[in-house]
This record gives sequence, structure tokens and C-alpha cells, in this order.
Amino acid sequence: MIRFFDILFSFLGLIILAPAFLIISLFIICTSFGTVFYAQKRVGKQNRDFTIFKFRTMKTDADKMGLLTVGEKDTRITKVGRFLRKYKLDELPQLWNVLKGEMSFVGPRPEVRKYVDLYNDEQQRILHVCPGITDYASIQFAHENQILAQSDHPEKYYIEEIMPKKILLNLQYIENRSLKEYFKILWLTASVTFLKSPYSLNNRPPNSNFQKLDKTLNYL
Repeated sequence: MIRFFDILFSFLGLIILAPAFLIISLFIICTSFGTVFYAQKRVGKQNRDFTIFKFRTMKTDADKMGLLTVGEKDTRITKVGRFLRKYKLDELPQLWNVLKGEMSFVGPRPEVRKYVDLYNDEQQRILHVCPGITDYASIQFAHENQILAQSDHPEKYYIEEIMPKKILLNLQYIENRSLKEYFKILWLTASVTFLKSPYSLNNRPPNSNFQKLDKTLNYL
């Protein structure tokens, strides 16, 4: 049933958002040198590599200077890219990945091979499901780049502190995977990104889903 909604939503999204794709593409072309889309190899279901697509938000070849984005003042990010990242609009091309079956709307965010090779046997369980555009980890670490900006060794901090917590949240999702969880995560993502709802990390109500996530993180 989840696959049915993935196909339906991605197909409709590509059609309805076609004008937005065109406008964003024009802004990218007119404000920075390089291609409209950014393609990168990520690790998907069954540990297989696939190509993920995004709107380009950085200068050409920026990934050669590092795979992580560190802070809002990262000089590699373009002006248009900063806006796209703020509202997650750079992820829109992944509707194509979802339609092809390489991704789902909800599932563990796909990592590059460099980080997946560090997974232990338990952590590799997240590779048993399709990666997603959003998940509990994406919500919990919505401001990940600002967190990394405070570290003297961002990549080391990501690998040792953030990545294990993300994987734990993804394992929690896999264990409770259902259509209800699918729509819950979609709603929470929209609320945090666009509506500035009380589910935001700095202002969450009692008994919210984030408290459940916090309890999980406390076990680390």
C-alpha cells in the first residue's frame, strides 16, 4: 500500500509542480554557473548504489571539498541554493527517484558509500527498506549543518555522534513501519518545514512524537 501512495504522490507531484521545476531551474541557471541538477551516488535498498537527484544548491564541484554541509555560512552554497535548502525544495527532483522505485517518500535518508561502509551488522538493517526523502532522523536533525558548524571536526562528530543516532531512529521506524507512520512522518515534516508548528524541536508539546524520539536517543 505504501508503494501505491509513493507512485500516486510522485506522479501527481511531477505534473503539478512542473511550473515550479521550471522557475527554480531558471533561477539556478541565471544566478550561478553549472548544471540545474546535482546527481550523486547513494546507497539504497539491499546495499545497491543508485543515483539521487537534487536541484544544485552549491557551486560546481563543491563536493570535492567535503561531503557535509557545515553551517549556514558555508561559502559553497549559492544564494538561490540557500533558499532552496531552507524549504527543502532542493529535494523535489527526488520525486523521480520515488516514481522509479529507488526511493520512498518516507524511509532512512540514503548515505554515500563512504559512510555506509562504516555500518555494523545491526545498522545495516536499514538497508532492508527503500531509502526515503524524509524520516524521523531528518526531523530530529533538521538543523544538522548548524550543529556540525559548532564542531572543530565536523566529519568526525557526524560519524561518531550524529550518524549512530540517525540510524537508531531509522531502526525504530523500520520496526513500526506502517501506513499510519508513513503519513505521520509526512505531516511532521511539512509542519516543521513549512508551518513552523509546535512540533519544532525548540517548542514541542507534551506527549509529542519528539518526546518518543528523545527517549530513544537517551539510550545511546
